[in-house]
Amino acid sequence: MRQRWPGVWAVCAVVAAALFWSSSYAVTKRVLDDVGPLGIGAVRFTLATGLLGVIVRLKRRRPARPDARQRRLLLLSGLLGITVYFVLENIGVDLSTASDASLIVATYPLMTMVLELVVFRVRMPLPRVTGVLMATVGAFLVVRNGAQEGGGSRWLGDVLLLLGGLAWAGYNVLGKRAGAGQDAVGVTYYQTLAGAAGFLLASPLEAGNWRVPGATASALLVYLAVACSVGGFLLYNYGLRRMASSVAVNILNLVPVFGVIGAVAINGESIRPAQAAGGAVIIAGVALGMVERGRKTTTAPDARDSEPPRTATTRTARTS
Repeated sequence: MRQRWPGVWAVCAVVAAALFWSSSYAVTKRVLDDVGPLGIGAVRFTLATGLLGVIVRLKRRRPARPDARQRRLLLLSGLLGITVYFVLENIGVDLSTASDASLIVATYPLMTMVLELVVFRVRMPLPRVTGVLMATVGAFLVVRNGAQEGGGSRWLGDVLLLLGGLAWAGYNVLGKRAGAGQDAVGVTYYQTLAGAAGFLLASPLEAGNWRVPGATASALLVYLAVACSVGGFLLYNYGLRRMASSVAVNILNLVPVFGVIGAVAINGESIRPAQAAGGAVIIAGVALGMVERGRKTTTAPDARDSEPPRTATTRTARTS
């Protein structure tokens, strides 16, 4: 069946979501000067939970409440995909660079595909396998560049970002089962609630370094909560309902490109040839890994399977 070309507003919405999510790495890098990694997560996701709670309350048709088993799975997926993932991301960005993070995140959808292969026995076509290998090589180039240019701390930061990708992949596989039959906003509310609770419990570990953030850091924290954690998700789902998921996923491949631009513009980071080459290989691998997705269009895209991280790409693999 031939797909209708998505409307301009739908495309703009998904591009805007990609822009918001990609900016989270550079913004987090700036906020880390005033607030610790756990504190950023606690403030960001507590604010996001409150905003999502208001949205759920204001909806004219409230979704059915998930049963006890679904709630447990949703809370578990929220702890994995928000608390664990963003702890690794925030510490990784602190040790490494925002540009490295933006490029490494491009491998997350492919990590999810590999995990789906292991868990669901999903058969991977040759182009997708080739894409996985290409993205892995690209990630190696980025991490190797970090070790050479930034020393052990940057290398460790890059490794933590890769481990964050594994946590995100697990979140997506678990979230697909936990969110069956549920409204997308409600699912995200429960997951964000669990993630915020996890950060609030862990944040006292930084109590010795607590201080009141400055005006700039406070404004950027609000930006992370409103724009990256809530706005990006809502924009993406607006576009996803009006286009094939394969189209949305391809648009979200702009995340690493926007992320590197943001790292240069916001933090003044420089991009070295090896890093640029690694990023280009990652993006090419992701694009090749998505080739087969465009052939099957018989099922309507489901907002449950979206978000991204930070990304809808990661959702086919929340999304920042």
